[in-house]
Amino acid sequence: MKHILILVLFLCCNLTFADDSAKILSLFEHESNIELSESGAIIDTPIINAPIITEFQISKPPSKQKLIIGLALGGGATKGFAHIGVIKALIENGIYPDVIAGTSAGSLVGSLYAYGYTPQQLERIAYKMDEISLADFTLSNNGVVKGIKLQNFVNREIKNTPMQKLKMPFIAVATDLDSGNGIGFNSGDTGLAVRASCSIPNVFIPVKIGNHRYVDGGLSAPVPVSYVKSYGANFIIAVDISAKPNNTKARDFFSNFDQTINIMSVRLLKEQLTQANIVIAPDTSNLSSFAFDQKKQAIDLGYKATITMMPQIKAAINKRNN
Repeated sequence: MKHILILVLFLCCNLTFADDSAKILSLFEHESNIELSESGAIIDTPIINAPIITEFQISKPPSKQKLIIGLALGGGATKGFAHIGVIKALIENGIYPDVIAGTSAGSLVGSLYAYGYTPQQLERIAYKMDEISLADFTLSNNGVVKGIKLQNFVNREIKNTPMQKLKMPFIAVATDLDSGNGIGFNSGDTGLAVRASCSIPNVFIPVKIGNHRYVDGGLSAPVPVSYVKSYGANFIIAVDISAKPNNTKARDFFSNFDQTINIMSVRLLKEQLTQANIVIAPDTSNLSSFAFDQKKQAIDLGYKATITMMPQIKAAINKRNN
């Protein structure tokens, strides 16, 4: 199955992507400028007329006096299973997020956790996920995967619960392909928001909502720290599962793709991580971003990285409370 996937992607990615690729490259030059209006709404993007998903808004940021833990889960395709291990370790140590934001793979895991699944249940869900259940291939100049299967998978697992009715505030971060602006969704169709956040350019067909086309949130916020911060979190744990650019030669289409995204997102990643109190960075360098057979390794890496940092995390929380 993996070889078929590689062949299909290789053939399809040689279609004409010139216009959108130019837009994608320009997104990395876009200077992020997320700020809060008086109402507390993120105004990095224009308000969109979309009946299904609305722009991320809150009426008033929570009080800064209370400890409000924000969890920002970064993108990384199938490396994102590491987020499950991170959540498992945090919960085992009595650390419960108050608000969660996810980019790409982080939005998938984040949506399921915000619905109310335990880490053990998340693991069981992860083990039944594969290319067949999530990928709906197509031939198009805009991408080779529709993303509808992914949307339906999420909605089925959360019983079609809209974002605003999840058990925890949840923000799925996507990028407007035409303007380069990032946007955080926290209302409406959860599966559609996750699909937009996960729509890797030139692989997934961009998700159209209203008059806007949305792609992977990693192009604007690789780890969405600024979104939980804007929501009101005053203690932020960021999880970075991206592989750092290295001097090793890329071996195939997937490693080439990984290396390209990593290089282009370095500055954006730094902008986000400097706003976090804690950064957990599992060493996923030996994992492929497109391998569904490495779930257990990814989960274990996330768990071990978090346990290793637990003394530092608890010390930082205690310092914040005192």
